[in-house]
Amino acid sequence: MNTLSLVLAQINPVVGDIPGNTEKVIAVVQEARDQFSAQVVVFPELVLCGYPPEDLLLRPSMQTRIERALGKLGDACSDISVILGYPWREKGALYNVAGLIQNGKVVAQYAKTCLPNYQVFDEKRYFEAGNAACVVDICGIKTALSVCEDIWDDKPMEQAKQAGARLMININASPFHKNKQTARQETVVRRARQGAMPVVYVNQIGGQDELVFDGGSMVIDSSGELCVQAPLFEELLIPITLEFDNNIIQVVKKSITPAPDVLVAVYQALVVGVRDYVNKNGFRGVVLGLSGGIDSALTLAVAVDALGADRVEAVMMPFRYTSQLSLDDAQAEANSLGVNYKIISIESVYESFCSALEEEFSNTEKDKTEENIQARSRGVLLMAISNKKGYLVLTTGNKSEMAVGYATLYGDMAGGLDVLKDVPKTMVFELARYRNTISPVIPESVITRPPSAELAPEQKDEDSLPPYDILDQILALYIEEDMAAQDIINRGFSAEDVNHIVRLVDLNEYKRQQAAVGIRISERGFGRDRRYPITNGWRPGD
Repeated sequence: MNTLSLVLAQINPVVGDIPGNTEKVIAVVQEARDQFSAQVVVFPELVLCGYPPEDLLLRPSMQTRIERALGKLGDACSDISVILGYPWREKGALYNVAGLIQNGKVVAQYAKTCLPNYQVFDEKRYFEAGNAACVVDICGIKTALSVCEDIWDDKPMEQAKQAGARLMININASPFHKNKQTARQETVVRRARQGAMPVVYVNQIGGQDELVFDGGSMVIDSSGELCVQAPLFEELLIPITLEFDNNIIQVVKKSITPAPDVLVAVYQALVVGVRDYVNKNGFRGVVLGLSGGIDSALTLAVAVDALGADRVEAVMMPFRYTSQLSLDDAQAEANSLGVNYKIISIESVYESFCSALEEEFSNTEKDKTEENIQARSRGVLLMAISNKKGYLVLTTGNKSEMAVGYATLYGDMAGGLDVLKDVPKTMVFELARYRNTISPVIPESVITRPPSAELAPEQKDEDSLPPYDILDQILALYIEEDMAAQDIINRGFSAEDVNHIVRLVDLNEYKRQQAAVGIRISERGFGRDRRYPITNGWRPGD
């Protein structure tokens, strides 16, 4: 039997940093050669420019930079085969390609056939689709190259099989959402059985704006058996050895790391998303308002797990309606996580704003305006700390609140990253309980007390909203499944609740489009996934 030693490079590139990504690829190739005696190293989709590069692809110098990078790679990789992704312009058309470098030269390029143009993907905006298989000889194995979405469609595998391929290598930049790894594995299994050949699937990891890439690289054999499963959310090299003879290819050593449970995976995604957003954008640390409520408590825990306590500052900004329990719980959270903790009252700030507006507000009654001034006073303080210290402000609103507009523009929405933007309130509670299984950092009273913004005496969220377990079910049907209001009512929900919630979601599009970017953990987050016009005449009953 002949053998082929491959290394799957599950790495974390930086979008736009072509020189840095190139150096990273070279370093990984060197490590794979020295540590694992690799004959082939396989990297993710568009690894040289990072994914998704969006309108950077339109920059005139993109092709020049990629050519320069490939030249440098060729010089450094003359004695090893490298498969990696990059954008490539040919005869005026731009392609998303997988290239093979052998003997220091690019000897083959496969242009991605299936271009995703749904959810967070916009590839048809930039790329032309390829139309043919690319089968190359790699150390005696006829190997088909493919890119990400190609594995989700029958045609690329059928073309590869007809072209004589006995192995498929599929390079990916596949973002995380709940239960994504299960769907990936089922898809790759179907494709391996369709082609009667093993499939090597390599995915990147890391955060890029709202997206998180979770890795989960794998190898499926020709019978559809999972032979290799890499850990999620870890940057690492995965060595595999294939034995082959007479077109029979076997994976020598099996290594399977089970995918984590949904809550664990979501929490890990939030941590990776925060870490990379802060670090890749060059912030010294983060600051957030710690209210004594569950959203800010969970956000604080994620921030500390992502960055370390020394890079996290928490600020309690009490007002006359802030309860002693909130003060005590915030102090306990800060102490348990060891962060820099400050208390800055907004009483005088609020009074100054009200004094300045006294004439403007004459002959009017107090209403939500004064509540919003409280939130905006806090926003001003946090942004000032951000400016002075070079810290990113983390906002703490969850998906349920963002959906119905239960947040104040330029107040609690002020900041650069909303950690929980795609996390429904009911999952916030579940994640808090999960985090406490690692170490008890969120007081039980924070989890069990009725949620409240504490902007008025005895105020509770459910004074103006249905219970969160009901609210989140309705929101999931309307936002994530695009279900009509009447169809949701037909599921047994109150018509009054449904119509009220749906109307709130529609009315608050203007808030969401001004909100901080948030980490995506579902298939329909607020951001690239869901693009509704602010000004429109559509009504829920239509």
